[in-house]
Amino acid sequence: MDPAMRALALRHDPGSRAPDTWGRATGWNKLDLGHAPDLGFTDAQAQGETAEELNALRPFATLPIRPMRPFVLKASGGDRDRALQCLAEAVYYEAAREPEVGQEAVAQVVLNRLRHPAYPKSVCGVVYQGSARTTGCQFTFTCDGSLRYRPMAALWTRARAVAERALNGYVDKGVGSATHYHAQYVAPYWAPTLVKMTQVGQHIFYRWTGPWGEPPAFTGRYAGNEAYLAPAVLGGVDRRTQGEDLFPPPTEAQLSERKITLAVAGEVRTYSVVDPNAPGGERKRVMGVLMSTRRQPTLEEIQRINKSLEAVERDLDARATGGQPTQAGPAATD
Repeated sequence: MDPAMRALALRHDPGSRAPDTWGRATGWNKLDLGHAPDLGFTDAQAQGETAEELNALRPFATLPIRPMRPFVLKASGGDRDRALQCLAEAVYYEAAREPEVGQEAVAQVVLNRLRHPAYPKSVCGVVYQGSARTTGCQFTFTCDGSLRYRPMAALWTRARAVAERALNGYVDKGVGSATHYHAQYVAPYWAPTLVKMTQVGQHIFYRWTGPWGEPPAFTGRYAGNEAYLAPAVLGGVDRRTQGEDLFPPPTEAQLSERKITLAVAGEVRTYSVVDPNAPGGERKRVMGVLMSTRRQPTLEEIQRINKSLEAVERDLDARATGGQPTQAGPAATD
């Protein structure tokens, strides 16, 4: 190898005892969502300047921040009162002493989640998701005891006004389609798995990666019934940041047809993908349907492919040492 290639290989050598040449914090060179990484210090130490330094290691994305469509709560009576109360609580307990723009950003995240397919379809459901868990509540104030303290009158009035404007269609364009945020003085392990968008006041905002983080993917509809928080909601988790699959494995009936979301030239569309080899998967040309041309190779095909790759490698080794290539070289076209 030339020196540059060797240096790059050494950076990815799992057996190397040298410090990370990328300059990343301990535990961030590899990230397994199934287990929170060990950042080299206890949770109590992961505060203040240390957490801010960790957050600074990852720059903000250069991707555009696209504004969401206005959300107008079409509910009245008890549902509207409860939705306003829950949203005002989120704004107050999460950002009571933030500038108004910071409070508007928190309200926008709640409404973004409501419209995202991955989250509950009521304002209170979004705010109190996971609150019955000892860890994993989506908004910390719902499970850390903050609700025991009575809000300060002046700050509560301001938070309630921000919530009411948000439910009447106000859009915070600064955070776009953000669905996650955290204070800059903490460093959650899930942060590197999302798109780091912007910072407003003391909070850093993130969105999902790929098309599901873009506004066209937010197709969820408000379902109301704010008074009912199902056990599944109270004990639920955000699968995007908990290392769990967003959807359960497909059933046999679903294997013949699945859907994918593609983003092309800024436009997001969902297509059905039909496997022509599956029962009922006959070839047909229908608008919005893609035909899958790929299938699982057989064991014999895998063995033949591997032999072809081995032949290619032998030829490369032979040329590098001045030898003659083998006769099996052309088999690489398999």
